[in-house]
Amino acid sequence: MQMLTPLSLLLLIVIAIFALGVITFLAGVLILSFRTGNKDIKTLAVQTANLAQKGIAEDVAGLVGNATNLLEATNDLVRTSKGVGVFLSLLGILLMAAACWLAIQILRSGL
Repeated sequence: MQMLTPLSLLLLIVIAIFALGVITFLAGVLILSFRTGNKDIKTLAVQTANLAQKGIAEDVAGLVGNATNLLEATNDLVRTSKGVGVFLSLLGILLMAAACWLAIQILRSGL
């Protein structure tokens, strides 16, 4: 069995950080692609807006209030999904950049 040298250990850490960054970035992109454009959420928003319009036309205050709350909750859900996707994407880019910077520093030091 071969012993790990300091250089090989540092390179292993850099590769692990870079791989983690790629996985995190892809997870963020997938969340942005599939979660925020979900057909069910769009259908729920359209139906809630229709319900609110019907409540306004028929002067039903409780129905309008509940429909408004449901629409706000749906919008918050979409915003939260987008926020998580953007955060994961930026974190992945940051991890990949850090791994590249560490690799450059290792090469410059001449280990």
